[in-house]
Amino acid sequence: MRKTLLFIFGSALLFSCNHTSDKTYPKKMSLTESVYASATVQPDSLYQAYSIVMGILDKVWVEEGDAVAKGDRILQITNTSPELNRKNAELSLRLARENYSGSAAVLKGIEDEIQAAELKLKNDSINYFRQKNLWDQNIGSKVEYDTRKLAYELSQNSLSLLKQKYDRTKNELATQVQQAENTYKSSLTTSEDFTVVSKIDGKVYAIYKNPGEIINTVEPVAAVGRSDKFIVELLVDEVDIVKVKNDQKVYITLDSYGEDVFEAKVYKIYPRKDESSQTFMVEAIFVNPPPTLYPGLSGEGNIVIAQKEEALTIPKEYLIGASKVLTDDGEKDITIGLQNMEMVEVLDGITENTAIYIPEE
Repeated sequence: MRKTLLFIFGSALLFSCNHTSDKTYPKKMSLTESVYASATVQPDSLYQAYSIVMGILDKVWVEEGDAVAKGDRILQITNTSPELNRKNAELSLRLARENYSGSAAVLKGIEDEIQAAELKLKNDSINYFRQKNLWDQNIGSKVEYDTRKLAYELSQNSLSLLKQKYDRTKNELATQVQQAENTYKSSLTTSEDFTVVSKIDGKVYAIYKNPGEIINTVEPVAAVGRSDKFIVELLVDEVDIVKVKNDQKVYITLDSYGEDVFEAKVYKIYPRKDESSQTFMVEAIFVNPPPTLYPGLSGEGNIVIAQKEEALTIPKEYLIGASKVLTDDGEKDITIGLQNMEMVEVLDGITENTAIYIPEE
């Protein structure tokens, strides 16, 4: 009986000593809950430039790292067909304009015919009315009167037909000029398509082709982006994406800057999930960016989704399962609030005066 009592007393003492060494009390402290994300720095408005035509890369107008303005040339692609089409269109336009209003214009010839017809009509009119006056006085022959009358009527018809011909020809030539101008403008547009230009004010970050290489429409030829503004691309796990909102704070650490922490804020959330990584893309912008940034700098981001100044907290290692702790009265259920990697908030179940113990494994 004595041995049994000693065993029970020793076991109780041992249990008490283990609890004493691993005992703690809940503490009130500031607690921040955040969502982890991998981070990559990219220039704002970064885009891949493509050619809309096929050909041979003839000249590279810029170098990687050069600043460009919107509309500046980046690459020149050569192809003889568009240039020949442009020259032919230019010749057709010149001929159409010459026919319409030049020194050898078709309309000028018709105008000369109209002037001659008007003179002939005037002369035939004089002869006709003179003969008519005579005929009214029974002077002259009927044949001569009919001849003068027929000549007058023929001159009227001839002049009317020439005027119609003039109007019709003028419309046709004007249409030809317009068509030639459209064809020429189209050829110029096609020629311009062989010059890849910048769409924004920024910097050339990459040139993917060298002179002499074949250019197609499916492979990018250059990468251009802003040089004065960078964004942070954050990959957020699908489990956490529903907690992320615009304008939430983000604390960024970059491998290039060691332990330095930079503040940013959520700017845009992309709704499409990347099936390969099971993540969503979130963009953040720096509040105070680092002094020097390059595309592709990597690091980590923590998106702050909740924060409380005075939260009753316990270390996570004291949890049993998801929502229990070990107390002097045994296991007790608690209600969990905010949490981070190390601490959890206790909303209900224990107080600051409740001793808790690390559970035995």
